[in-house]
Amino acid sequence: MDWQPDEQGLQQVLQLLKDSQSPNTATQRIVQDKLKQLNQFPDFNNYLIFVLTRLKSEDEPTRSLSGLILKNNVKAHYQSFPPPVADFIKQECLNNIGDASSLIRATIGILITTIASKGELQMWPELLPQLCNLLNSEDYNTCEGAFGALQKICEDSSELLDSDALNRPLNIMIPKFLQFFKHCSPKIRSHAIACVNQFIMDRAQALMDNIDTFIEHLFALAVDDDPEVRKNVCRALVMLLEVRIDRLIPHMHSIIQYMLQRTQDHDENVALEACEFWLTLAEQPICKEVLASHLVQLIPILVNGMKYSEIDIILLKGDVEEDEAVPDSEQDIKPRFHKSRTVTLPHEAERPDGCEDAEDDDDDDALSDWNLRKCSAAALDVLANVFREELLPHLLPLLKGLLFHPEWVVKESGILVLGAIAEGCMQGMVPYLPELIPHLIQCLSDKKALVRSIACWTLSRYAHWVVSQPPDMHLKPLMTELLKRILDGNKRVQEAACSAFATLEEEACTELVPYLSYILDTLVFAFGKYQHKNLLILYDAIGTLADSVGHHLNQPEYIQKLMPPLIQKWNELKDEDKDLFPLLECLSSVATALQSGFLPYCEPVYQRCVTLVQKTLAQAMMYTQHPEQYEAPDKDFMIVALDLLSGLAEGLGGHVEQLVARSNIMTLLFQCMQDSMPEVRQSSFALLGDLTKACFIHVKPCIAEFMPILGTNLNPEFISVCNNATWAIGEICMQMGAEMQPYVQMVLNNLVEIINRPNTPKTLLENTAITIGRLGYVCPQEVAPMLQQFIRPWCTSLRNIRDNEEKDSAFRGICMMIGVNPGGVVQDFIFFCDAVASWVSPKDDLRDMFYKILHGFKDQVGEENWQQFSEQFPPLLKERLAAFYGVSVCVIVGGCAGECAASRSHCALVQGG
Repeated sequence: MDWQPDEQGLQQVLQLLKDSQSPNTATQRIVQDKLKQLNQFPDFNNYLIFVLTRLKSEDEPTRSLSGLILKNNVKAHYQSFPPPVADFIKQECLNNIGDASSLIRATIGILITTIASKGELQMWPELLPQLCNLLNSEDYNTCEGAFGALQKICEDSSELLDSDALNRPLNIMIPKFLQFFKHCSPKIRSHAIACVNQFIMDRAQALMDNIDTFIEHLFALAVDDDPEVRKNVCRALVMLLEVRIDRLIPHMHSIIQYMLQRTQDHDENVALEACEFWLTLAEQPICKEVLASHLVQLIPILVNGMKYSEIDIILLKGDVEEDEAVPDSEQDIKPRFHKSRTVTLPHEAERPDGCEDAEDDDDDDALSDWNLRKCSAAALDVLANVFREELLPHLLPLLKGLLFHPEWVVKESGILVLGAIAEGCMQGMVPYLPELIPHLIQCLSDKKALVRSIACWTLSRYAHWVVSQPPDMHLKPLMTELLKRILDGNKRVQEAACSAFATLEEEACTELVPYLSYILDTLVFAFGKYQHKNLLILYDAIGTLADSVGHHLNQPEYIQKLMPPLIQKWNELKDEDKDLFPLLECLSSVATALQSGFLPYCEPVYQRCVTLVQKTLAQAMMYTQHPEQYEAPDKDFMIVALDLLSGLAEGLGGHVEQLVARSNIMTLLFQCMQDSMPEVRQSSFALLGDLTKACFIHVKPCIAEFMPILGTNLNPEFISVCNNATWAIGEICMQMGAEMQPYVQMVLNNLVEIINRPNTPKTLLENTAITIGRLGYVCPQEVAPMLQQFIRPWCTSLRNIRDNEEKDSAFRGICMMIGVNPGGVVQDFIFFCDAVASWVSPKDDLRDMFYKILHGFKDQVGEENWQQFSEQFPPLLKERLAAFYGVSVCVIVGGCAGECAASRSHCALVQGG
């Protein structure tokens, strides 16, 4: 006998469903309490499914809501449903999947996939066969309902459907879905493609077996009248381009022609899916070959897609010019994630890599969802990186018309185009920049806020070129106008100007020193003007300024301007306010730059950082012991605090000693170094290294406890943790001297393993080499026996590092180890010579060490062998070694001083000889 509800109980449930649609908060609270009570009764879920599937007299929103509450119950505690209740729900779902209402069908579909994803696909063997069977129904509603449910199951359980656990149902499902590509209903056709699309990226075998039929069917649907079908066809082709390009290549010309049409589809969702095709194609090796002849059509289409649509302008309040007095709503502010401190070394002739800024992060933050404008701009950016200057003949004729267009929307899109191609077409654009940059600077004072904001972003993309010209030409006018825009009356422009100025700071560095007073006046004035969201970006601009000009900021006049507003904000913020993150990051840069100039402010800042670490550790401990009572802490508070303490130690040097003496930071650090979260350990090791340099007196008593922890963290699986632990060990060596001896074996094998590991990031290799050198410097007898195992990668890692203290100590170490174990270097002596030649001006006693080793080797092998050995090396290096060390030989690897004639084959000759 079927389950039947009790009439009174049913009325009670219906009343609850009605109440839960009330906007009143108090009513909502009562509803939540009532739901908790009713969930104690197992058959409450029977009432919910009954309302959803049987109570046709009720309105659809109420029935659907009943299903959604049931779905939440299934999610939360399906495992504890009594079997009769679970069976009743499953049976009702399958019996009513063809409900006359599309809303109810969709709700039942959601309920089915939720049950299936609770591990029930295995426990509900009749589900897939029954749904596939229902696809054959003559009744449209039944077929559509079953397909809707299958689509959701395919989305949620694609891997399981292609596994042996279920006996590979896809072998039956995929051919079945393909039959429906020709169905008379567009909704059904769309479901069918969407189902198959779920299995493309994972290369499901059942789909690969039918791949040609699938592609054939897709082509047949290319001109479908229904936008949803066209959208799914485009999506399929984009994914196939990534995983089965071999099958598309024979048809590539037609596919490109099709995508050119679809990128202009009158339905924006279709156009957006099609536009993704160009982004994906740009990543394929065949891009240049297949696309070159179509650029003449494609470029104007992409450029046209970069205009704001009318809806964009409404959403962006594009006609609101002044809104600086309007407070930000909290959902406008994206969550920020703190990037933990990583220790790196300075390189020869290296500039910051400017390619990291995500394309179009200038623009449309309020529209942070992906749209046709952003996708078109991103596509143009990646294609500019593929085709470089070859893109310009198709673009330049368009650009002129856009940039000087009387309609602001068109002009704005032209400025965006110019920014999008900046990275890829920079070389080809250089001849036009002397004319374009002044025009863009003029656009910074356009009457439309959206034109001003995009001009900020595009100018930031050309900042590197601007800085390479004489400062009065473009840097000064650009800086002057950008600073005015930082004080713009429009919040979007303020934000764009602040971000652009931060990029300019990174490029210009000390070029900005003459203008510091003016820059600080502007940034400090903005403090009083900005709303919440832009304040966070302002902190970044100030922190970047400090990083860029360094100790030049340490002038009483500048400190007086900058510090009071920062400290005022610092005092206003509570310990649990996440706005502390950007402020702490900013202060960390400022403290490092100001050095002793930060002394008057350091005590309260230091104390608060220690408190933040202590509080977070205490919360973490309570959470571990009683997870049901306490919430897990946000460890970002601790990470940012550790990083600011590093900034203080680096900036204040020895002055930090008294602060450390009066606090329990070493005890806290011991706990942080063992935290389960890699980012906490990463920041702990950075701080340990900085404290080692600043006040080793407080670190030394802890070394015996710290060294084993450092040793276990030499695990390259966590690159940044490993990097900072390695660096800290090197700093500890320099302070410990010969007392390091008991700890060498704890770390040496791991370090040697890391330096020989393929694909290890450059920064980690360099820090590892420095630390091995320093270990050898203080304990040569212990490290030298392993010389042969690391000398070659050691030399190649350090040949590009600028002369500095760290390089100096590491090379002294290697020289001392060669003294102890000269045999260890013989086979790879060529690499050692190359590394020695990378020094521009070593200190006299170090040059002396090099001289002795080079001449010692030459004398050891004898003149004849030496001549043979030396013939194969490029002239540049011969000259260098002859000039500096008076030896008539030169050796090279991998292109020292720009030459790479002698490669590994020469090394083999050397070893052979």
